Amino acid sequence: MMREIKESDWKVFRKLHPVAVERYCERVLAESESLHRDPTRSAHERYLALYRLFRERDKELARLFNDFRRSTALEYIAIIKGHGWLTAEEFAQFSEETRYLVAVLLGEAPG
Repeated sequence: MMREIKESDWKVFRKLHPVAVERYCERVLAESESLHRDPTRSAHERYLALYRLFRERDKELARLFNDFRRSTALEYIAIIKGHGWLTAEEFAQFSEETRYLVAVLLGEAPG
């Protein structure tokens, strides 16, 4: 879809990618904790709910994070930013050009 990002932004993305994965996993674990502790469900119902949750989130994790290439980096930076898995300070490490292109992808660029 888009051209490859600059080397400096690729290095930033490679550094921040595992940070975003970690945050994603933390959110899934928090979600699983509430299912695990749900007093309105039996142990079997909770087990099945957790199984479905992890199966769905594993597919989502693969879709969101496993296509780790320079040619797709802008799209994935936009996805990661759009889900709130990067702080403003982390996002600011990217070049102005990349920040602008990500804003365009997210529909946030000034028009």
